[in-house]
Amino acid sequence: IVNKIPSWYNEPVQATLSSLKMLDVGKWPIFSLCSEAELQLVRQACVFGSASNELLYTTVNDEIFVLGTNCCGCLGLGDVQSTIEPRRLDSLTGKKIACLSYGSGPHIVLATTEGEVFTWGHNAYSQLGNGTTNAGLVPYHISTNLSNKQVIEVACGSYHSLVLTSDGEVFAWGYNNSGQVGSGSTANQPIPRRVTGCLQNKVVVNIACGQMCSMAVVNTGEVFVWGYNGNGQLGLGSSGNQPTPCRVAALQGIRVQRVACGYAHTLVLTDEGQVYAWGANSYGQLGTGNKSNQSYPTPVVVEKDRIIEIAACHSAHTSAAKTQGGHVYMWGQCRGQSVTLPHLTHFSSTDDVFACFATPAVTWRLLSVEPDDHLTVAESLKREFDNPNTADLKFLVDGKYIYVHKVLLKIRCEHFRSSLEDNEDDIVEMSEFSYPVYRAFLEYLYTDSISLSPEEAVGLLDLATFYRENRLKKLCQQTIKQGICEENAIALLSAAVKYEAQDLEEFCFRFCINHLTVVTQTSGFAEMDHDLLKNFISKASRVGAFKN
Repeated sequence: IVNKIPSWYNEPVQATLSSLKMLDVGKWPIFSLCSEAELQLVRQACVFGSASNELLYTTVNDEIFVLGTNCCGCLGLGDVQSTIEPRRLDSLTGKKIACLSYGSGPHIVLATTEGEVFTWGHNAYSQLGNGTTNAGLVPYHISTNLSNKQVIEVACGSYHSLVLTSDGEVFAWGYNNSGQVGSGSTANQPIPRRVTGCLQNKVVVNIACGQMCSMAVVNTGEVFVWGYNGNGQLGLGSSGNQPTPCRVAALQGIRVQRVACGYAHTLVLTDEGQVYAWGANSYGQLGTGNKSNQSYPTPVVVEKDRIIEIAACHSAHTSAAKTQGGHVYMWGQCRGQSVTLPHLTHFSSTDDVFACFATPAVTWRLLSVEPDDHLTVAESLKREFDNPNTADLKFLVDGKYIYVHKVLLKIRCEHFRSSLEDNEDDIVEMSEFSYPVYRAFLEYLYTDSISLSPEEAVGLLDLATFYRENRLKKLCQQTIKQGICEENAIALLSAAVKYEAQDLEEFCFRFCINHLTVVTQTSGFAEMDHDLLKNFISKASRVGAFKN
């Protein structure tokens, strides 16, 4: 008997920097309302709402902030006022978030690391589980039937809620028009109720909700489903709704580890790293190469590598998966396009797929942003500039030393490639340029940026012209343009002419014409070079500067 070894088994697992890269929350447009300093503090985040216009995030100090349109009071601030600036959610101060989910209203269900459940937001269908249908403007602690339970996972459909406890039990509440609460009826469920039936003696390890259906994976690898089934999203081979949990028989012999639900489609991940999909497929979200709905589990061929993560969200028709080698694929509705087969992206996480391609651009799970103290190659090099402990060369300029590394200068600059080729010296004296200018030039070779006054940037422009460093020349011109004023305009114009920086010359000339009265009264104008003055007056008269 030959055991067929999966093709991914012997392949090296490629651990690249991109697979360790810190999540870039800036990919979600709403984060542009946060300052750079605020973004540095973000540790967890959730973008939600029908237009991805609501945001909740936690900081390094365990504070919770919210911002956005605040539809139905879903920010939990006690009012329905929108806010364009982050506001602290004081009522949850001191609570650490373990997991969080949201509905279409939207309503929020949050579990703390201590296993407590809080809900708030839209409540027309009792989806907050507090026994009422009044909108919840502030987080409410849900304890009915959960008081001695520790909740470890939460999931929301459009208007219903599920939670999973540490002992493997599932509780549900809210909208139940299609049996999605699993109670056996279609009456809405106002408080948490344990989902029993086929799940009675099972230990559930994972839960998910589609728009109006519910799923649970048990520790034996079986999948149980209930609720709306009009698109075949329950995978039972039929389209009839299911008011109580039912096992997906077609997955017999396959051990499922995770389930993820889109608006009306379902994905599961097996213990062998394979993906099956079923349900609605009008956007190609099943990844089968066509747009036909499937009411039975159908294998999705992503690539020969093992899949380690699947992603979907009840508000979108988008699917995503990540392989063991770090490749991220997407399919389904991607920014209005229907992608019917898994498409290899350039992303390093499935979260990026939802930020850039889902409609709305929400987060499919609570984002976790790990602080990354790893230095990139570029960051490491920046730190080594002017470091006497590691340098093997020093420049002596105006009686001061600047410490550098020969190999880096040779890599970064054509001039040094030749001048340092056979140079055994460890000190080079430099008299052609001033200390601030030469230091700025060497620092640029380490950092790709400059930080100088406009007057010093003129000296650096001279050096950049001398060494034929065109990018540096452009940076100098940019610095000069940003620092021009009436007092220094003539000096900067003279420099632009001297170093043949036409674009800068034109800019300085226009500035002088626009501020002619003040500029002509400056000492710079009085001391202007004779030829330059003649040229300036001639050019100024041509553009009509002296007309009444």
